[in-house]
Amino acid sequence: MRTPAVFLSLLLAGAAHAQTATLTVATHDSFDVDKKLIAAFEQQNGVKVRFVKGGDAGDLLNRLILTRRAPIADVVYGLDNSLLARAKAADLLTPYVSPNLTNVPAARRLDEAGALNTVDYGYVALNFDRAYFQKAGLALPTSLDDLKTPTYAKLTVVESPATSSPGLAFLLATVTHYGEQGAWAWWKAARTNGMKVARGWSDAYNKEFSRNGGKYPIVLSYASSPAAEVYYADGYDPKKLPDQAPTGNLLLPGSTWLQLEGVGILKGTRQAALARKFVDFMLSPAVQADFPTRMWVYPAVSGVKLDPVYRYAQVPDSQPGGTPVPANPQRLVDAWITNVLRAR
Repeated sequence: MRTPAVFLSLLLAGAAHAQTATLTVATHDSFDVDKKLIAAFEQQNGVKVRFVKGGDAGDLLNRLILTRRAPIADVVYGLDNSLLARAKAADLLTPYVSPNLTNVPAARRLDEAGALNTVDYGYVALNFDRAYFQKAGLALPTSLDDLKTPTYAKLTVVESPATSSPGLAFLLATVTHYGEQGAWAWWKAARTNGMKVARGWSDAYNKEFSRNGGKYPIVLSYASSPAAEVYYADGYDPKKLPDQAPTGNLLLPGSTWLQLEGVGILKGTRQAALARKFVDFMLSPAVQADFPTRMWVYPAVSGVKLDPVYRYAQVPDSQPGGTPVPANPQRLVDAWITNVLRAR
């Protein structure tokens, strides 16, 4: 039989456990932060953080819009500059400007009102499999016009602008380069000549790319992806870096896009104070230093030291500061679906 003292201690322990709050964070599938950092945040704030992954960023936004009357999370990470306008139009976000945003240069800030606080940035770019092209004795394409031809289109996989943030970034890049009608013509020609359109980045890179067992040696990814290929290779040693990565970047004119990713608070949260702390946490020095070799993006905060492997990453010369996002990128997605995806 339990003594009163033991019974009381069990009650107190149970009450403390029952009072632990839960903070739910919705992310895209590529989200990755050191579990020790998450555990430290939980301990410091008396909270349990629960992550809900929602596919690629485009899929994630679609899900948040569909569930906005009964939000599935308190915080969202992974929406970017190409998706912000649509998130605002759907009235998904509660503005909050983190004090840590002062460490982010103005050019990298997504929204001065705080709908999204910029956490990281990267360059959407085409990658190629060096071994494939060397074995085939095939020269690399030098322009988007080359890429749409039968020679190269059948070797290329990109992501859908309707469900993927890299896919939408690539669509915006082609529209900026060719104009709308020219872009539709380019996409239709590329698809007719064999270019594959995958649902999201994971499908394109991890399943369809020839480096990972697929049949396409050109893939839409990020300009930092070649660095990741070296980092994850067996026997990686930052003091003994190879001459080149097994993959490279195809920085074709009109094919790259600066992507700014952010974290924001979803309307309807019952954990507003904890949500603000999590936003601050994502911009903390420890998390910012953790990002580059986990999600292969650049930290938004200036001055973070990068691993030597970033020598294989590239910043496109034509887009050091980015290109303005159209006021209504969803209109372009809808037009792409009509003029390209459903075109016969």
